[in-house]
Amino acid sequence: MPKLTSINIKQDDFNLPTPEVLQEQNLAIYDLKHSNFFQLVGFESLNFFVLNISSKGNSLVLEVNSEKDEILKTFFLSLTPLRQIINDYSTICESYFNAVKQLPLDKIEAIDMGRKGIHNEGARVIMERLEGRVKTDMETARRIFTLVYVLTYERS
Repeated sequence: MPKLTSINIKQDDFNLPTPEVLQEQNLAIYDLKHSNFFQLVGFESLNFFVLNISSKGNSLVLEVNSEKDEILKTFFLSLTPLRQIINDYSTICESYFNAVKQLPLDKIEAIDMGRKGIHNEGARVIMERLEGRVKTDMETARRIFTLVYVLTYERS
């Protein structure tokens, strides 16, 4: 089964996320390394890929390399279709992080359900934007969306 074997994020050192957001990043990378489906279209003979994620201006940059670190494809995807979803997700994550510290479990679960819904919407947009370029499943797209959220995170 084709999959990602390594995921790297190039972040702005001057705007590093909060510890809670970094925890989301680490969990997404951990989950991706252990279970994912990622097939680069046009490279069906390869089963293992390295994904480098960064941003440049208003673009998400996805560089897909072979295991030997040869660049296979680089995609520049506009962040505009994801901006509102990222903003909504950031707001609800902030609510969730605060809720975990002080609210009862039923309130935390309600916020988490909303968070999952927005997360799924972000994953669907990622899948749409990669259509014809990369074949992936919903769980992999969810984890990639998490990494996009972390990459674009702005401390207030």
